[in-house]
Amino acid sequence: MAQSPSATTHTVGGQVQHLGVGAMRGLRSAARAIVRMSSALMRTWRRSLQFRVVTTTVLLGIMVVSLLGSYLYNEIATGLQDDRIQTSEYEARALTTQAQDQWDSTTATTVQELNQAASDIMKSKLTPPGPEPSRYVVMLRGVKNNSPTQLNALESGGLGLSAVTRDIREKVAADPTHQQTMVSDVLIDGRQVPAVFVGTGVEVPGAGRYDLYYIYPMLQELRTMSLISTAFGLAGLVLTALVGAVAWVVTKQVVTPVRRAAEVSERLASGKLNERMPARGEDDLALLGTSFNAMADSLQSQIRQLEGLSRVQQRFVSDVSHELRTPLTTIRMAGDLLYDARADFGPVTGRSVELLHGELDRFESLLSDLLEISRFDAGAAALDTAPVDLRGTVAGVVAAAMPLAERRGSTIRVVAHGPVEAEVDERRVERILRNLVVNAIEHGDGKPVTVHLRAGDGAVAVLVEDHGVGLRPGEASMVFTRFWRADPARARTTGGTGLGLAIALEDARLHNGWLQAWGEKGQGSRFRLTLPQKAGESLTSSPLALSPGERT
Repeated sequence: MAQSPSATTHTVGGQVQHLGVGAMRGLRSAARAIVRMSSALMRTWRRSLQFRVVTTTVLLGIMVVSLLGSYLYNEIATGLQDDRIQTSEYEARALTTQAQDQWDSTTATTVQELNQAASDIMKSKLTPPGPEPSRYVVMLRGVKNNSPTQLNALESGGLGLSAVTRDIREKVAADPTHQQTMVSDVLIDGRQVPAVFVGTGVEVPGAGRYDLYYIYPMLQELRTMSLISTAFGLAGLVLTALVGAVAWVVTKQVVTPVRRAAEVSERLASGKLNERMPARGEDDLALLGTSFNAMADSLQSQIRQLEGLSRVQQRFVSDVSHELRTPLTTIRMAGDLLYDARADFGPVTGRSVELLHGELDRFESLLSDLLEISRFDAGAAALDTAPVDLRGTVAGVVAAAMPLAERRGSTIRVVAHGPVEAEVDERRVERILRNLVVNAIEHGDGKPVTVHLRAGDGAVAVLVEDHGVGLRPGEASMVFTRFWRADPARARTTGGTGLGLAIALEDARLHNGWLQAWGEKGQGSRFRLTLPQKAGESLTSSPLALSPGERT
């Protein structure tokens, strides 16, 4: 039995702790719900013009209705108060005159008789009839009354003598010849009610000046203002709802054709060139539809014309490339025979044979690149993917480029940050990297070349960095253009065709990858290849930074 109190305390503490945890979970759930609702509203605000217009119209309507309602409410309240003050002053003046006439005609001389006369005047002249008095009257001895005869203070309606404030008494004492009026709160049935105080005075024979204070509570005005406030509130809500509905209807008439135009534009962008907007009537929206359809017709005509020209161009390049294969093979065989026998010729002829052999190599490489480009243009290129560790691919590319690097005085350093595995077409990736490394050596001015490799976040990246001539502003987006050269006067010592980076870009896009360039004049350049680790996936970021100041 001695252990029961501690056991009970432990149980209650556990229950309190459990209730506290439950309350915290409830608060977190409510906070998450509020965040989700706010996010949904923000998304709707950003995406829906109609929602923005209706919401803005409703908010502006609420603001205008509130300002107008406040102004009218204050004007009505001021008018009712002024009217109540004027009526109170007039009534108080008439009652005071009657009371003074009554005092002037009285025959009372003793204090008892005067008190009785004052009570009769209060009941018969000053106190209003009815169970709910429209006014309260208080009679008090004047502040400056020095008469030895002192009458009892009187009041009607049970409001109490304390209802008369010092301010109104001092105002009456300062100017006894005029009525004094003020508005102040008075306590009636336990609540503060604004009331009009009118102070004046009467001369009591044999007792001197006595002040009369008429208190007119503005109960009826309060009920009127409450009714007006309710009516204004309901009218404001109805008006705001109507304005919102009107804005919704009007905006819908404008937004619907715009949305239809957006849908048709999306279908046109997806290749459905026969899509058109319905255009009915003669208003501005009908004119928009007509103009849109005319634009779509013009675009369709031009796109089909360009498609036809593109097909002719692709077919021409493909046919010429194939047709040149046969004579090139014959020329190659003859050239190889001449090249092998160049020692039997004179110096001039031998040198000519060597030049012929080199140009034949460039010609054959150019034909291969043209055929590859034609396959990309025709959409016939396909991937043969397999899991590959790109460190081995980079090592093979670097080994093949070492002779060129030694001739140019450059060194190649490979920096690999762990395994770099991905599902790729190794032949195409090797071709991309070979182009990047050879270009870095050729434009590196004999300075070191660094190859970085890294994997992360579902992607692999290879960055080839040199410290040579670099790129001028705007050239980073042009280096992948076919046959583009940064310096047309610069000799191609390695026999490039001008299509290597263009083919490399197409190979990267075929993998859903990125091939990007960065460079600054005199600081070198960087080329970054980013590929998804899983074939067919998309990229969101790269594990390696493209520019020196970029964060990964």
